[in-house]
Amino acid sequence: MMNKGSFRNSILLFLAAFIWGVAFVSQSKGMEYMGPFTFNGVRSLIGAIVLIPVILFRYRVPKGQPGLWQAVNWKTTLIGGICCGLALMIATTVQQIGIMYTTVGKAGFITALYIIFVPIFGIFIGKKVPGTVWIGAIMAAIGMYLLCIQGSFRIGIGDTLIFICAVVFTLHILIIDHFSPKTDGVILSCIQFLVCGIICTTIALITESPDFSQLIDGAVPILYAGVMSCGVAYTLQIVGQKR
Repeated sequence: MMNKGSFRNSILLFLAAFIWGVAFVSQSKGMEYMGPFTFNGVRSLIGAIVLIPVILFRYRVPKGQPGLWQAVNWKTTLIGGICCGLALMIATTVQQIGIMYTTVGKAGFITALYIIFVPIFGIFIGKKVPGTVWIGAIMAAIGMYLLCIQGSFRIGIGDTLIFICAVVFTLHILIIDHFSPKTDGVILSCIQFLVCGIICTTIALITESPDFSQLIDGAVPILYAGVMSCGVAYTLQIVGQKR
């Protein structure tokens, strides 16, 4: 039977999934104004900026008292943040490019295949997978198919890219599963966004020549993707996965 703590964290993961589902629309809309690296770079940096005041508030120190920063395992946190950031950068960039060549519905369904990939990959790293998890994963995948796919399902270049994205998101989830119990989830999330944002923005400046007008025109989708999808949902994922 699920205890109170597990139920709370399951709700956090459900909220993250809901926010990501809505984000597919903003990601598709955002591509009308800017390139994929520009979109991912800016939204990731926004996600990091949103979390900085949260971190400062959580670790605020009353005058004359020892700080809590010493309690953070910074080596593990930095390594985890960099690993998560690299995986996130690859997954979100491939996804963003794939959305250009497929429908939002198909992108949502194929990305959601990671709910099956996670227990499969988990077997190879020695994780036990209860039978109820397999049943739930298969039912969820079938449900996503019925909700998202209309008519025939043909595989195109965009679908292939989204499939690769689902595999990398699987690795991202397993990396979080490894590091999140060992460090602060919000700091870990902030570092991953900084890593993802810096790499994507650097590539965007070289390959896409972004300008400020693109960000103004696409302000609504990029703010949703940055604040909600990155800053809120990915942090909920890390905090929820800790337990």
